[in-house]
Amino acid sequence: MNVELKGKVALVTGAARRVGQAIAVELGRAGCDMLVHYNGTAADQTLGELREMGVRAESFKADMSDPDAIRALFDEVEKQFGRLDILVNSAAIFDRGDLRTLSLDDWQRSLDVNLTAPFLCTQHAVRLMGEAGGAIVNISDLGGLLGSVEYPQHSVSKAALLMLTRLGARTFGPQVRVNAIVPGNVMQPPDMDDVTWAKLARRTPLKRPGSGEDVGRAVVYLCREDFLTGVVLTVDAGEYLI
Repeated sequence: MNVELKGKVALVTGAARRVGQAIAVELGRAGCDMLVHYNGTAADQTLGELREMGVRAESFKADMSDPDAIRALFDEVEKQFGRLDILVNSAAIFDRGDLRTLSLDDWQRSLDVNLTAPFLCTQHAVRLMGEAGGAIVNISDLGGLLGSVEYPQHSVSKAALLMLTRLGARTFGPQVRVNAIVPGNVMQPPDMDDVTWAKLARRTPLKRPGSGEDVGRAVVYLCREDFLTGVVLTVDAGEYLI
């Protein structure tokens, strides 16, 4: 059975830019009211797009490496909306490293933002959702499935996020469904040239890059379909197969 998303309350972390912003916009298009989380980049553009759609949208700044800031984020959700139906854990950092020289601080920072923050957000969200339940979607990436020696701390944190998804689905069902999305090449990194970006896309079975909207539509799908939990959905043009 499809869940009607119009009027649902969503929280999307990291929603000021890139994939997080696209997710927020697609949920808004589906009719969700929303608290838009941001940290570095202001969320004015996301808020503007959502409000133009006629949904209610508020924003809140929080450092996702700080448990007190995360608690304040959910206090704001409760203050503004009184409930929560959807949580999307999209905020993340993507730092390079080398296992031979990686510092403990750099290792811990990735785990704090990419794993501990979604863990804490999940706990707070389940409390707010209560008996009415809801849906949680975690945004991982291919590093969490395949690993990258250039981004070891990131890969480990995203792999652990997939396990958190599976354990969350088993722990919080049937009231709360917990799923994950693994995006592939959906948004060109700022430091990557066009030639390299196109070359990466041509490696995939579909021979083309995706977009943030592809991920956003996948999030909407997982939120609507009430028979799905513990799912890890790759949105990657088949890149995982190569």
